[in-house]
Amino acid sequence: MVFSSLALWLFTAAILAVGIVVLFVWQRRQARAVNDFSSQIQFLIDEGGAAGRLAPSAEPGALRKLGAAVNKLLEDLEQRGAQLQDREQLFQRLVETVHDAVLVHRNVILFANARFLSLLGMQSPDVVGRPLSDFVAPEYVELVQNNLRRRLAGESAAERYEIELMDPQGQVTRVELSSAVIDSSGEPALLLTALEMLPGAIPTEVSQKPRAMATLDAMGESVMTVDAEGRIDYINHSAELLLGQQVNQVLGKTFADVASLVDENDRRQLDDPVQKALGGGGRVAAARRAVLVPANGSSERFIEISVTPLQSEGKDSSGWVVVLHDTSELRGLTRQMTYQASHDALTGLVNRREFERRLQEALDSAQTGDAGHALCYLDLDHFKVVNDTCGHTAGDNMLREIASLIKDTVRDSDTVGRIGGDEFALLLVGCPLEKARQIADNVVRSVNDFRFVWKDKIFNVGVSIGLVEIGRDSGTIEDIMNSADSACYVAKKQGGLHVHVYSAREEANARHSGEIHWLLKLQGALRDNKFELYFQPIVHARAGGLSGPALEVFVRLAGEHGQPAAPPAEFIRAAERYRLMPHVDRWVVQAVLSALGRGGLKLPPGRSVAINIAGQTLGDAEFLEFVVECFDHTGANPSDICFEVTEASVVANQISLGFAPV
Repeated sequence: MVFSSLALWLFTAAILAVGIVVLFVWQRRQARAVNDFSSQIQFLIDEGGAAGRLAPSAEPGALRKLGAAVNKLLEDLEQRGAQLQDREQLFQRLVETVHDAVLVHRNVILFANARFLSLLGMQSPDVVGRPLSDFVAPEYVELVQNNLRRRLAGESAAERYEIELMDPQGQVTRVELSSAVIDSSGEPALLLTALEMLPGAIPTEVSQKPRAMATLDAMGESVMTVDAEGRIDYINHSAELLLGQQVNQVLGKTFADVASLVDENDRRQLDDPVQKALGGGGRVAAARRAVLVPANGSSERFIEISVTPLQSEGKDSSGWVVVLHDTSELRGLTRQMTYQASHDALTGLVNRREFERRLQEALDSAQTGDAGHALCYLDLDHFKVVNDTCGHTAGDNMLREIASLIKDTVRDSDTVGRIGGDEFALLLVGCPLEKARQIADNVVRSVNDFRFVWKDKIFNVGVSIGLVEIGRDSGTIEDIMNSADSACYVAKKQGGLHVHVYSAREEANARHSGEIHWLLKLQGALRDNKFELYFQPIVHARAGGLSGPALEVFVRLAGEHGQPAAPPAEFIRAAERYRLMPHVDRWVVQAVLSALGRGGLKLPPGRSVAINIAGQTLGDAEFLEFVVECFDHTGANPSDICFEVTEASVVANQISLGFAPV
């Protein structure tokens, strides 16, 4: 019994000893495997990077699984690294296609493209890592330092300002610097663009620089890239806004799938510039009159587009960069300026300059072909009554309503223009005389039936129309306008509110009386400043009279070829008939006030100079404003002027204002 117990104890002790030995050996092997696994990982950290792999462990179990998982992780990291490198190279090529000088700056310059380096005349190692303030003129150092610091800190600072860059030779280049805050490697940085204010050299070498996606997204130009087959593989934020589509909606599509180009004038379809570039192999620029039409129905925009190949060193084109420059704002401004230059701001009708241009075109077609046209000259009746009684605002409103009424009465093909204060003209293209007379009668009837209401007043407004036919034998546009004006004058003298057709007989009578001759001379004198002033002293009949005008001024028309100056009696009649007296009186007032202002005309103390004012001028609502401006510009004393008007002019002016003479 004792022996049996002892044997059992010895057997158990042996089993435990063997187990301890086995456990010890297994622990030693595991420790060696773990140390070997740790050494491989340390080697990858020091030397191999993501490209290395762990040797498969001879030990089964968790350590083998751990090694396999680490290898899988390394494979994923290697693939992602390759993708990031490809994208980095793509953006690196993209930024070098941009014309602007670009740099990324934090405390120092992190990146500068070739364009910026060319402004400094330096290489990348000499620029990157140094602050921008090292490369500006001394007087701008503090400005640049403070602005960059405040912009990075999120404080209020100018986003755009001008500085001077200085190269190592001391040459200065003036640029406009713009900044935008971006995220670079998880930290804020500034994307700076420099617009050269003076001509600079174009870089001949393009150095490769790393850049971030935020650089392109922060730029104002719309940029997209396509691969060698013409499929879009990138668009920046500005291009998304221009196309009205997100990046995930356009990737893999062609340019024709997302937008098309049409001519702005006739909406004719334009060729796809990307396909043209793919076929030709070189840079392509679309027509300046291109309109971008997004495929999804977004707003159309005027653009200028260029397609440039993306090429690596020693390799063929790997794709294309498409730059779309939105010119809608500039094009709209140009159209607005063109419209304003050819249209009357008050009524929206074409102005005198544009009307005469169209009249010249009609005259040319009539003289070279069989087409006939007609011109109507319109003069409103009682306009000055409204203007003087209710003010300029009421007069302006009446002109707008009359302009709209006339435009609604004539044909769509007819041109209605405002050629003077209350004067309009109609150009009836391709219209025979009888039809023109019918249209003119309709205009008279419509205006005659019109009632202008202003506050508590109602006004009747009439119109007189002079009509002239434009044919093969017509003279110049000046002759045609004068003939129509003459016919309108006759219509007005005959009581107004009707149409008078110009006739050659009336023209002959006018020439016989010499009025046309004087009309042409008056127009030339007003244009070429050929009037002369004469002064006549005024002497008191009784001694001691020291008040009132000391001189009276007269105007004469300068003679030609040594002939004496023509007295007023010879040309006043023509000036009054063709309503040129306000222009003549303006010339006289301007000349007299200028002479007083510069001291060329001396007056005795307390005395003045008398200027005669015609009745037509007295009824001109703008004459007073003209006189005030003359006093302001010449510095003449208002007390030195005495305006003289005849009794008949005063009575006529009172009647036009609605007052009965006493």
